[in-house]
Amino acid sequence: MDKLLALKMFVETVRCGGYSSAARKLGISTSSVTRQVAGLESELGASLLNRTTRNTSVTVAGQHYFDKAVAILAAIDAADATVADRGSEAQGRLRVSVPVEFGRRIIAPHLGRLLERHPGLEISLSLSDEVSDLLSEQIDVSVRLGSSVVSDDIVSKRLGGFQRWIVASPDYLRRTGLPRHPRDLLEHQCLRFDYRKGDNNWTFKGAGDVTHVDVQGRLQSNNADILREAALAGGGMTLLADWLVHEDVSAGRLTRVLEHYEINPGSASTCINALYLPNHRGSSRINVFIAFLQEILAA
Repeated sequence: MDKLLALKMFVETVRCGGYSSAARKLGISTSSVTRQVAGLESELGASLLNRTTRNTSVTVAGQHYFDKAVAILAAIDAADATVADRGSEAQGRLRVSVPVEFGRRIIAPHLGRLLERHPGLEISLSLSDEVSDLLSEQIDVSVRLGSSVVSDDIVSKRLGGFQRWIVASPDYLRRTGLPRHPRDLLEHQCLRFDYRKGDNNWTFKGAGDVTHVDVQGRLQSNNADILREAALAGGGMTLLADWLVHEDVSAGRLTRVLEHYEINPGSASTCINALYLPNHRGSSRINVFIAFLQEILAA
């Protein structure tokens, strides 16, 4: 049995939630995956997966083995990268995680130029508003907005910054009136992003004072563009990144309000950061991607 191959198939089976899904991702037959994982279990003398006709789940022993297997595979990838990814030209696959709308609107339109510049580079781009676990998800670099990471285990490189604006449609403002002070928002429908912390606090920094408002509203979503669409339809006021709504504001589809304040959800920052593991320092692939991001953000 090829132990390394069996480890890879086991890890993908756990990640994908089943043999068939793992086989599709790996581009091989389901029977091959099943056979390799069964061989691994036979060698270990332990069951790694629970199997039913409906689903596949990991056992307690399998979860411990999965965590170790992920670390082993990541170490092998890192060792390969140390040799193959330190040249002047970026080569190989770069696994990137970026926020959904930021990836669609800011990064995607320019990816063709990046790939043209670096013929040996492959990009695997994952869109997610969740914070990625770089090690277990095998992510080379993650782009985060408004997240500050202070850890010896993660390298955080600042790429740029942005602002958050409160916007609403002209129709909504005609119906409800224009807020003059942050506390006026208590009388409005506020379309809120779901940060999964139960925190509805918006912080307003003005000339020498800070105001905290616990906003309320009947719509909450973990997708920023859903809130944008609801605001365009006159559903209320929402707090969104300037890069997401500046075209709507310029075109008059949305109106920016309380613009003399710096506004953020809670204590969130306005930094755009690239995160990667310390063993990827000096990676040509990561370096060219970070330089590419800095270029498009500066523009």
